[in-house]
Amino acid sequence: MEIPINKFLYNGKKQFSIQKEKHKISDFYEDKSGYESMLSANVKKLDTLQSMMYAHDRYGLLVILQAMDAAGKDGTIKHVLSGVNPMGVDIFSFKKPSEEELSHDFMWRTTLRLPQRGRIGVFNRSYYEEVLVVRVHPEILKEYQHIPEELKQNTAQVWEHRYEDIRAFEKYLHRNGIRIVKIFLNVSKQEQAARFLERLTEPAKNWKFSEADLKEREYWGDYMEAYETMINQTATPEAPWFVVPADDKKNARLIVSAILVNAMSAMQMSFPEIDEVRMTELMKYKEMLEKEI
Repeated sequence: MEIPINKFLYNGKKQFSIQKEKHKISDFYEDKSGYESMLSANVKKLDTLQSMMYAHDRYGLLVILQAMDAAGKDGTIKHVLSGVNPMGVDIFSFKKPSEEELSHDFMWRTTLRLPQRGRIGVFNRSYYEEVLVVRVHPEILKEYQHIPEELKQNTAQVWEHRYEDIRAFEKYLHRNGIRIVKIFLNVSKQEQAARFLERLTEPAKNWKFSEADLKEREYWGDYMEAYETMINQTATPEAPWFVVPADDKKNARLIVSAILVNAMSAMQMSFPEIDEVRMTELMKYKEMLEKEI
């Protein structure tokens, strides 16, 4: 079954309303076997496309995953990229900034981790935390971030500037051959509660639970407002957002895999062409090796 990824696309041409978005939709798979078959097919395509991207050496792909806690970011990365050559994929998870990172501009630590040409870079959280967590908790901006005092007195301007800077930065990356896919895994508050309970119930998942995650649920409405504003402010043709219903993990993974296949297929890539002289040389080497078998 073909997945209509445009159904989840926001590229600045239409307004995003988080209240109108669904957390769960009809399955694209019939059963577990069907799911595994569909995902495997897309993973194989991704592996081939990444190999071509590496050989072509003109493009890179930056995948940004943003979501509330327990939305499935880690699982999505694990299952969607499991069959892609690990030499061609870099995955970075951005936690609470260190003191060194706070001493730089707000995109410094993520800029250091941008993918090289020929590689896929995955950001599990990103510079978008600076207009999400920091916006929901403005005390972080005022008490911990090393910005000029006059900016701390006008936080509304800070957010507008950060949206502007992000748009300009992502356009810059696109112009330099780094394609960007931004994915918001849209999980419901009820499903998040169920997944937290699972972490508390299953011993192997106890380590995943944090009291801080539970505390953040109190700000759910503020986060939803921040996500809505963020997507409307930073969704562009060069760096679109995809809002993926995430209450069903399997469905979400299929959608994400289809989005990535589409993004890489759109790149004008090919394996390097071999001229006639070089082909003649290769055939000679082939004959030499065949004689040894």
